[in-house]
Amino acid sequence: MGVQASLPSRLHHTAYVSKDLEATRKFYEDVIGLPLMATWCESDELFGKERTYCHCFFGLADGGALAFFQFADPGDQAEFGPQMPASPFHHIALNVDTETQKGIEERIKAAGYKAPDTYVLEHGYCRSVYVTDPNGMIVEFTNDAPQVEEINKARRADAHTELKRWLAGDHRSNNTYR
Repeated sequence: MGVQASLPSRLHHTAYVSKDLEATRKFYEDVIGLPLMATWCESDELFGKERTYCHCFFGLADGGALAFFQFADPGDQAEFGPQMPASPFHHIALNVDTETQKGIEERIKAAGYKAPDTYVLEHGYCRSVYVTDPNGMIVEFTNDAPQVEEINKARRADAHTELKRWLAGDHRSNNTYR
């Protein structure tokens, strides 16, 4: 393993382009429960052109945020997105406790979300609720298993060995927690 450097303290924000900031606000604030913490309306010289946009931040408990842009110019909007990947493997995962996950599941259902736009996976090391937001982004709400510290310690201890094994062609599962 390389030199251990100081790690970032937390995620400040992750940003995406929205098709419709009001639909995005309703989803993240009203359905999911993340408060709208800031709305910045700005114009900046970006990528060779003056761009006018709105940038909304939805708060997480640790002070981080999910942020979404919408551009005033339809040409800028078309150029920058959103172009969400079609793959469910491209998603953002947020850690939640059992009660929060249950509340999110209830609100998703009450808002009319159904498969394939929402589903649950029992990973063994965590339980995950997935839902597709109004922009086509998949958001995962993960609740760790009760023995998460033990599980994380085991995976941390063999992370490099397991990666080398996988890359060498041995694709056996090492998930003994299901």
